[in-house]
Amino acid sequence: MTPPKPAPRPDKVSLWRYIRLFKQDILSAQPARLYRAKMAEFRTPFFRSYLCNTPELVDLVLRTRPQDFPKSDRIREGLAPLLRNSVFVTNGPTWARQRRIIDPAFEGGKLHQSLPDMWQAGLNCLKRLHKSAGQPIDIEPETSHVAADVIFRTLFSLPIEDRTAAQVFTAFRAHQMSAPVVNLAALLPLPRWLPRPHSRQTRETATQIRRLIEELTRRRAEEIAQDTAPDDLATKIMTMTDPETGTRFSTDEMVDQVAIFFLAGHETSASALAWALYLLATHPEWQERLTDEARCLPATEPPDMALLKQLKLSRAVFREAMRLYPPVPMFVRETTCPETFRKRPVKRGSQVVISPWHLHRHELLWDNPDGFDPSRWDTENGKSCARQAYIPFSAGARVCPGAGFAMAEGVLLLSMILRDFHLTALPERPPRPAAQLTVRSKNGIWLTLTPRQ
Repeated sequence: MTPPKPAPRPDKVSLWRYIRLFKQDILSAQPARLYRAKMAEFRTPFFRSYLCNTPELVDLVLRTRPQDFPKSDRIREGLAPLLRNSVFVTNGPTWARQRRIIDPAFEGGKLHQSLPDMWQAGLNCLKRLHKSAGQPIDIEPETSHVAADVIFRTLFSLPIEDRTAAQVFTAFRAHQMSAPVVNLAALLPLPRWLPRPHSRQTRETATQIRRLIEELTRRRAEEIAQDTAPDDLATKIMTMTDPETGTRFSTDEMVDQVAIFFLAGHETSASALAWALYLLATHPEWQERLTDEARCLPATEPPDMALLKQLKLSRAVFREAMRLYPPVPMFVRETTCPETFRKRPVKRGSQVVISPWHLHRHELLWDNPDGFDPSRWDTENGKSCARQAYIPFSAGARVCPGAGFAMAEGVLLLSMILRDFHLTALPERPPRPAAQLTVRSKNGIWLTLTPRQ
C-alpha cells in the first residue's frame, strides 16, 4: 500500500489562487513537477522565490555558506506573536549566542537523563490508550498529549496533569489551529512600521501561552535562587552562561526559548509518531517485526541508552516516517547578496526554499520515493540519500539542537506502544496529509488499537 500524499495543484495558477491554496495547505499548493525538479523559480509581483532541490544546492544553503542565507523574515512575521526572538527565528550574533547557551543542555552525553521522563510519559500514554482499546480513535490527539507530557517532564519536571502545563497544552492546540504561519505579511512586502495583520485567535493564544510559560519560568528562577530547582532542561539552560559574553538568558529570553522548545519538540514529535503508527498499521509485516523487537523493553523500569540502541527496527521505521512525512515540510532562507543557482542569477533579498517534503520524495534521488520501506536505510541508495537528501531536522549550523532527543523519544514511545497493542487502520477513513506549521492530517489518523496478549 502506497502511503497517501496530497494531490498537487495545476502547474500554473494565478497568484490569488495560489494564496488561497497556500492558506488551506502548504503541500497541495505546490505543483507535481517539484517531485522531480532540481530547482524551481516562482515569480510574484512582490518577491521571487527559488526552490533548491538538489543535494548540491541544499548543501550550499544549509552547510557551506549558511551565514549568507539567514532565516527569512517572512516566516518570522507569522510566528512573531509567540516566538518573538527565539532561536528558531533569529540570525547572526543573537542566534549564535542563543545556541551557545542552549546546545550544552542537549549534548548526547546528557540524553540518558531524560529517558526516565520519556518512559513515564509513555506509561501514562499506554494507560489512556487501554481505556479506548478496541474502538476506532484518532491517534493524533494522543500523540500530541504524550509529546507534550514529555516536554513538560523534561523541561520543568512537571507532568501534563499539572494545571499550568495542561493550560499551555490546550492553548498550543488552539494556536496551531489559527494557522499563524499563513500570514499576509509573509506573502506581501509590508513596511516595518505597519502593524502586522495577525488574526485575533493567533494574538490571543500567543499571549496566553507566553503568560503561562512566564509563570513557569519565574517559578523556576525562584527555585534556582533558593537552590531547590530540579536538574532538568530548564534549570540547565537558565543557569548556563555564554562562554563568550558571560551572560545568561533573561526571563523574557527564556520565555522565547521555551516557546520554541514546546512548539518544535511537541508538534514535530507528535506528528512523526502519529504517522509512524499509521504506517505500521497499514504494513502488518513491519508491525510484527517491530513488536518482536520491542519485547526486549523492561516492564517496570526505563531502559538505558544501551538498550535503546538495540531498537534498530524502530529507529528505521521512525526515520522512514520522517522521510515520508517530515514534520517541518519547508525551510525558508533569504539571500544577502546576488547568487547564481544552476547558472541562473538570483537577486539579493530573494526567498530560498528548502523543502524536505519534496527532497525526501525526489524521483531522481530515491528508489521507490513514495513507498514505505524502512529497509532502504541499509541499501546503497538509502545510505547515499541519508547523507545528501534527508534533512528532517535541517542540517549544518542550524540543525535542530534537539534532534537526538527527538529520535530517542520517538523510538522509545513507538516501541512501547507496539509492545502493548496491535494496530489496525480504518480503510474507509484514510488520512489526508496537510501542512501549516507541521505535517498533520486534515481528517485525523484513525486507528483501532487491540491489546496484545
